[in-house]
Amino acid sequence: MTPAAAAGRFITFEGIDGAGKSTHIEALAAGLRARGCNVVLTREPGGTELAESLRDLVLHRPMDALTETLLVFAARRDHLQRRIEPALTAGATVLCDRFTDATFAYQGGGRGFDPGVLTQLEAWVQQGRQPDLTLWFDLPPATAAARRAAVRAPDRFESQDEAFFARVREGYAHRRDADPARFAVLDANQPPEQVWVEVERAMSERGWW
Repeated sequence: MTPAAAAGRFITFEGIDGAGKSTHIEALAAGLRARGCNVVLTREPGGTELAESLRDLVLHRPMDALTETLLVFAARRDHLQRRIEPALTAGATVLCDRFTDATFAYQGGGRGFDPGVLTQLEAWVQQGRQPDLTLWFDLPPATAAARRAAVRAPDRFESQDEAFFARVREGYAHRRDADPARFAVLDANQPPEQVWVEVERAMSERGWW
């Protein structure tokens, strides 16, 4: 499982809950398919039968930060082996709603879990695999909370306080600072049509749109 062997593109969507990722990942998938691309749309935790089962545990069962982190990486390992890597090798464009940046943001930033352990797990599980592009939908936590409250009941993460999401946002910023060329930071605190313009710009700058 080496990045050099893959022929496709791996694009991840990141941001705190309520930032609008789901709307734009669907729109990008539709736009790429209209251009003749083979698109695989997936999510984390999830994407395979096993990973979806682990997702349900992570979102709804009480557990400590280490257990949570191990389950997320176990789901990611299965997801990579069974879905992401085969799709990339076949030349597909994989659009994934969250990937490892979310683990560093939520478990690392939000929960305060040891980033050194996260880095070791990332190396073991991914074996060098990183997204080709990460779209970070950046949004103030208070705005995200208001959006979430208007549409759904909260899960274990969404029910956290604003300070938790401020730490999550900081966790994303650290990941961006460590690998700025991979990230496109989108201002999600504006109307959806303006955010979409930024999505298109990020794709166009890479010659993919």
